[in-house]
Order: sequence, then structure tokens, then C-alpha cells
Amino acid sequence: MPHRLFRGLPALFLLCLACLPLRADTDYPPQVSPIVENRCMVCHGCYDAPCQLKLDAWAGVQRGASKDKVYDGTRLLTANLTRLFDDASDTAGWRDKGFYPVLDERRPQAGVMARMLNLKRQHPLPAGDILPDSFDLGLDRQQQCPKADEFDAFARDYPLWGMPYAMPALSDAEHATLADWLQAGAPGVATAPPGKAEREALRQWERFFNGSSLKEQLMSRYIYEHLFIGALYFADLPDSRYYEMVRSRTPPGQPIDTIATRRPYDSPGTEPFYYRLRPARTTPLAKRHMPYALDAARMTRWRELFLAPQYTVSELPSYSTRVASNPFVAFRELPQLSRYRFMLDEAQFTIMGFIKGPVCRGQVALNVIDDHFWVVFIDPNDQSAQSSADFLAQESGNLRMPSGDSGLLVSLVEWRKYAKNQLQFLKAKMDFIARQVSAEDVAVDLGLIWDGDGDNDNASLTVFRHSDSASVVKGLVGRYPKTAWVIDYSLLERIHYLLVAGFDVYGNVGHQLETRLYMDFLRMEGEQNFLLFLPEAERLKLRDYWYRGAAEHAKKYVLGDSVAFDRDTDIQYHSDNHKVELMDMLKQRQYGAQAARYHVDNALLQRLARQTGANLSFLPEVAFLDVLHKDGRSSIYSLVHTNGFTNNAQLFKEEQRRLPDEDYVSVVSGFIGAYPNVFFQLPESDLASFVDAIAALDSDKAYAALVSRYGVRRSAPWFWSLSDKLRARYAQEQPLEAGLFDLNRYENR
Repeated sequence: MPHRLFRGLPALFLLCLACLPLRADTDYPPQVSPIVENRCMVCHGCYDAPCQLKLDAWAGVQRGASKDKVYDGTRLLTANLTRLFDDASDTAGWRDKGFYPVLDERRPQAGVMARMLNLKRQHPLPAGDILPDSFDLGLDRQQQCPKADEFDAFARDYPLWGMPYAMPALSDAEHATLADWLQAGAPGVATAPPGKAEREALRQWERFFNGSSLKEQLMSRYIYEHLFIGALYFADLPDSRYYEMVRSRTPPGQPIDTIATRRPYDSPGTEPFYYRLRPARTTPLAKRHMPYALDAARMTRWRELFLAPQYTVSELPSYSTRVASNPFVAFRELPQLSRYRFMLDEAQFTIMGFIKGPVCRGQVALNVIDDHFWVVFIDPNDQSAQSSADFLAQESGNLRMPSGDSGLLVSLVEWRKYAKNQLQFLKAKMDFIARQVSAEDVAVDLGLIWDGDGDNDNASLTVFRHSDSASVVKGLVGRYPKTAWVIDYSLLERIHYLLVAGFDVYGNVGHQLETRLYMDFLRMEGEQNFLLFLPEAERLKLRDYWYRGAAEHAKKYVLGDSVAFDRDTDIQYHSDNHKVELMDMLKQRQYGAQAARYHVDNALLQRLARQTGANLSFLPEVAFLDVLHKDGRSSIYSLVHTNGFTNNAQLFKEEQRRLPDEDYVSVVSGFIGAYPNVFFQLPESDLASFVDAIAALDSDKAYAALVSRYGVRRSAPWFWSLSDKLRARYAQEQPLEAGLFDLNRYENR
């Protein structure tokens, strides 16, 4: 019989552990959901959930946990896929894949999840600010994933490691609610079906995605390979739920039978198949949530881009890896300008893919980029679009990207081929640009940069790297960064197919190494494009500054002798600092570049944002600051740390390339960052002393004193109340973008 709180739920809606299929239309009961979201999902979500115990969906509780890691940069063999909802359909299937239960149907209080919660009640956090060293909080820590028959030994060896791990215990009321739920068998409740308007929207969009002509089929394949990671929603409808675009064996109108492949461009293995919109079954997490609007205007836009132009699709491309992994081959017959505009329309989403996409945390892609840089795009309104398409088709061999799971030795051999191909492509590209500029009398000036057509704020973006995670925001945010990228169509497409469509988080070390090394080329190409807008005499000096200490062979990919561009810029400069002047022109010109939502009016925080120096090296990657005003209001800011480096052209020895004297902090209103490292909370009257204390930081001890005075440690009794406040504020200020923050990286120092 359901226990206490759950007796009132209609039996029809109680789906207990005995119901083995992992129902996609089932969620946590309303009494349980906010507790699991705010106390459990904040660590147990996405691929990096400890022990693969994904609690961002009710089905994850039923699936259980695994001792295998998804993130493993040393594995020699490709790992088995363990994507919730895709790679097994019932608990028996997950048991076959090595997952063990965290629930006990016969003795609910003997289940691992219940015992973890009780262990925390029996052994709360020890007194004191900083937790003892017995808590392992390293990102790649050795995980302890005890099964039921191993739990006694675990509790004996690690009595303080109850759940929530290294955080304050649940309140009495929260614990009682979860205990009652687990005692009742951890039942789920059926989610409400879509209403009439939402069903009609589904019908219209699935009909659009499943047109019969070759043009429609090629369009839908292209859209799917770019949006498979998105949280799609119907912007025309209030309170639309989120959907995922999937391939299905069943047509619209029938239950979805998902075709789960390792990559979106892998063969579906069946004909016919259909593109369907599957309700998202997980709670939005800030580290992976990528909303994408579907509405009448979007459908009209895609018809204009892909169906209205006069062109012929002679045949659909094959799904062989050689073709499918190279978009310049697979989609050659789809107008290049249409492809580019499709990605530019939501450029933030496109760039965000390699940060939030299939990887959740992007360490493979991210130690190759700077901590802070700006991004703008080549204008798609280029009259030479067709000749550019022909050029890229001719260069498709040189644009081949890593797509498989090679062994480590093979990867190193392949990298030499990629390096040679990249140099050949860059040389051909510089020659092509020189011919186009000369033949069409094109000025090398800001007219080549897309300004957003006067109404699209995707025209300029800022990327902040936070060690192995990152954020992408609209506008040119923060001080003038060290570097910037100018991205054209071919570069944008390769970023997506290398790091999103083609990246396999379950891949072996060879695949991850190939991806990391190839991303070097893409970063350097974006930087080279930016340098072309500076006076010719300044380009190599700035390149050498960006690549201080880098090997000469790395520099040759950025305006090296074989890829030089000897045409000077047509921009008229009036200062001695041409880079800053160019960045300022972009900030004044680009639609939305001012990014008013992040502007800080507070003079004290503006002073903090102007600081540069080693004192800032003691700050974490991301801090949220809650400033309390006398009238009861509070202002929320993000402090985003930029680390100085000599260069980012090396795979290892990052600490040896550190330049702490070049560190600075971007201070913005609201929230930037999905993995906060610390919360600061202080009255407005203490803000001056807080800023002064940061300016005086000179040791880890001084930083610990700063946190003791103004910070909120893991052990603070009010930690959860502040965490809840910040989460609610995020949802209020950015309702579409907001998701749960991940607290795995919350520091203890």
C-alpha cells in the first residue's frame, strides 16, 4: 500500500518498481519533485552524474547506478552506450549493461538510495568551515559506487559520505517526504498529455519534417543533424513543453520507436524512417539546456531557405562515414547560403553546441580555447556565395574531419594528415579570397562582418571558458579580450561536425585526442580571420603575442609563410592600439553587442572589473555574488575569472603556461556559468571592503579568510536556502535559458 503522502494518488497514476518498462511519460510525484531537483539533480544529472545515477528523470532512479565512468580520457576501447531512454528500454536491459538497483522493492529502507540518505542523518557534516580532507571533491575523483551488499563496508569506511554528498543534510521535512516516497516503492506519476493546440503543433511540424520530395528529405536531414541536441519548444503556445528531434521507425500519429545511433549522421538502419518530436523526459539542467523555438515564423523562414530556391537534389547522400561525416560532401546540393543562414539565425545555439551538446562538460574541446574571447561572423550577404560553394566542394577532401575511433598510434598518424590538409586548405582559402577581393573590388573592412541584419542579436557572441566548462552569451561582454574569432561558413560547419555531431563522449582516447588536436586548427583559423581586418604590419606581432612560447610549427597555421595574405585592410584606424580600436568598432556596430542585460552600474564592482593581476588568480572560475540592500531587495552578479596564459597551442603543461599577472575578472549582472564554484552573500554596506579584500589577495590563506567572511561554504546551514534563492532568481530573470546549476564543482577551501 502506498505510504502516507502517496495514498491519495490515484492507483492509475502510480507506476511502481514492478512496472519494469522505463516509462517516458512518467515523472516524480509533485511532493517529491522539488526536493529531488534542488537537492539531488544539482549533482546527479547528465553524463557526469556520479556513478551514472542520473536523477534528472524518474526513469533514472529505476535504472540505478553503474561503477563505469562515462568520462574517461584513458580508455583504449570505445565504451558501451548508456544513454537513458535510448540504449535500453527496461530495467532488465540496464541490468544487462551492468547497472545495479538503488531501490529495494521488498525492503524499501534497505535500498542504496534510502541508506545513503539515512547515513547522512546518522553522520551529519562535521563542525567547522572547511570540510576535512577525507572528502574527495576532485572532478575526476575515484568514485565509490556501493551496491546493496557492499553498503555496510562503505558506511564503515566512509561514514560521512551520506547523501547529499559533502553538502548539508536535508531538512527533517524533506527527509521525511523522500523516506515516505521510497517506502512506498518510489512511485512515479503519469505526465499530462499535450493539449489540443500542442497536438496540432506537433502534427504540423512532423508533417513539415517528413515531406516526400528529395529537397524536403535533404532539408530535414540537415536540420536534424544540427538540432538533435536542442530543447525544442513551440514559441506560439504558452507553457509549451520541450521536445527532442529524433528518428523513428514509426510515422507521425503512432507511438515513437526511437532509432538510437551513436552519432546523428550514422545510418538509421531501416527504410523508411521518420523525423519525430519526442517529449523531453529530463529536467532542464543549465549545463546542457539549449532551448530552440519552433513557431510559424521559423517554418516560413526554413521554407524560404531550403524549399523556395531553385535547385535540384539529384539523389540523397549515403550514410557511409566518408560521406555522412563530411557536410561539404553530404549536403553539397543544399544551397550553401541557406545552410549558413540557418546556423547564423541562432548562432548562439550553434556555438553553444560544442560546450553544452553531447558532452555536458567540454574538457576535450575547451582546453584549446582562451578563457575569454569574442566571436563575430562573415556576412552571408555575399554575392560570391555560389563560387564559395564550388570552392568548398573542391576542397572537401582537405576538410575531412575525425569521425571514428582510431587507436592512439593511428590517431597520431592521422593527425599529420589532418595537419597537412589544413595547411593546404588555408593556402587555397587565402588564394581564393585574394582572387575574390581583386576580381570584385571588395573592400577588406567591416562590411564583410555580419551585423545581424539590424535585428538579430546573434551577430556577436562572447565565450567564457571556466576550466573544463564554458558559457556562450549574446553580445560583446566584458573588457576587450586578448583574442577574437571571425567565423565563416566552413569554419562554423566544421566546429559543429567535429565537436557536436561527430563527437562521441563514449569514444576512446584516440578519438578524443584527434578531436582535441583538430580543434587547434579551427581556433587558429578563427583567429587568423580576425587578424586580416588589422593593418598588415600589425598582424604577425599580435599573432606572436597570442602564441608566446609556442613552437614555430604551431604559428605557421596563423598567417605562416604558406598561408599569408598580403592584402592590407581598408579600415581606417586612428589610434595606436588597432586591436582595441577594431573591437570597439565592432561593439558599436553589431546589433545587440552592448548586451545591456549584463551591464553593471555599481562603481565598486566596476572597479573590481578593471583590476588585473596575480591577486585575482586566487579566485575560482565562477562565483555568484548576492548583494543585500537595506530595503530588502538583492542584486545578483557573476564574477567570471579569466586566467592568463602564454598560449593555448599545447595539449599539456597548462600550469607551466600560466601568467597570473594577466588574470582579470568579468563582473556581470545576473548569471553566467552553469557550475558555480562559490556563493558570496553580503550587505551592500560591506561591498567596498569585499572589493578591497580581493585587491589584497596574496595567498590561499587570504582567500580562505575572504570566503570565511563573505562566502557561503558547503557546510553552511543556510547553504540550501541561498542555493534555492539563486535558482529561483535565475528562472525569473531568464525563464527560457534557466536550468538547474550543477554543484559538483562547488569548492572547499
